[in-house]
Amino acid sequence: MYEHMVLFRFASEPSKDQLNTLYAMARQFPKHIPGIVDVAIGRDTTGRNQGFQVGLTVRFIDRAALDAYGPHPKHQELVQYSLEMGRTDIIVVDFPIET
Repeated sequence: MYEHMVLFRFASEPSKDQLNTLYAMARQFPKHIPGIVDVAIGRDTTGRNQGFQVGLTVRFIDRAALDAYGPHPKHQELVQYSLEMGRTDIIVVDFPIET
């Protein structure tokens, strides 16, 4: 399995409606993108986020599923929406999960 982690930074505080839309888009991934095991998304609650307000994790069955995710239209819709929300930066970390 592979874990895909993304941290989002926005120019200004996203509205509740914007966040709800972003969350709903991500939570629909397993219905539309093959090879996704689980999705989690939410707002930071630690106060130690260094300006990154939202975190996303997507778990995949294998590296091939992760590779297919990048260009998938549903993923690209979320990318575009996050830019429309004023996304200024992201951090992405992908790693294999040893079981």
